[in-house]
Amino acid sequence: MQISDALALSTTLLEVSDSPKKDLELILCHILEKPPSYLMAWPEKALSSDQLERFQACLSRRTKGEPVAYILGYRGFWTLDLEVTPDTLIPRPDTEVLVEVALERFDQSPRRVADLGTGTGAIALALASERPSWDIWGCDRIPAAVALAKRNQARYQLRNVSFVEGDWLSPLDGQFDLIVSNPPYIDPQDCHLQQGDVRYEPLSALVADEHGLADIKLIAIQALDFLKPEGCLMFEHGYNQGEAVRQLLAMLGYHQIETHQDYGGNDRITLGCKQGA
Repeated sequence: MQISDALALSTTLLEVSDSPKKDLELILCHILEKPPSYLMAWPEKALSSDQLERFQACLSRRTKGEPVAYILGYRGFWTLDLEVTPDTLIPRPDTEVLVEVALERFDQSPRRVADLGTGTGAIALALASERPSWDIWGCDRIPAAVALAKRNQARYQLRNVSFVEGDWLSPLDGQFDLIVSNPPYIDPQDCHLQQGDVRYEPLSALVADEHGLADIKLIAIQALDFLKPEGCLMFEHGYNQGEAVRQLLAMLGYHQIETHQDYGGNDRITLGCKQGA
């Protein structure tokens, strides 16, 4: 089988993927250990018997709906390639907006930052890679997630971030300039839970009661005791939750509340600041 033949099999993924050609390109680059440009330059290159066997195994898994990130064992986020496992959510491009907003709001000055529900460590590690002067703490209640985040940290030798086990802010002490989180925010009755990659991701990292707002509310309440005066709390949330999150933060006394859109133009990141002393 040639590379061009392998890519032509993208039609077999139309029912399970929004980007079948991209999926096969990622799988082939992984198996061939080549960049995407190689696929374009050498479409007539034939796969070896071992490569073909591995490709067919990966294709079979993807045809059944398993996410490419779990098949390959990694996913790109920001400037990093992060190990992923079924213990955590798969990092998504829209979450990079949270990183962008945090970096725009806070300069290189030393800051203390917490990332709650860190999962792979994606947000914490992206911030650590851009702001070496920041002291960053990532928390997750799942031991396997904490171990995964530590492996990703070790790969990039980012020494300004620490990962600890615990529920939201419970394992932390002291006060923070910035608290960020991509918490569960999907309503348990949402039909999208039966579609696409989320079928394979841990449900506990996806759903929250109170129409998806329960964990956001809990974090917002807890954060008032952990933020410095004028410190900032920043969430990722659902595309239709911006107004509800703004109202929640206002009710709790946060100010300078604002919502930022994701790459598709949907409300995705909302932040608020603790009132000054």
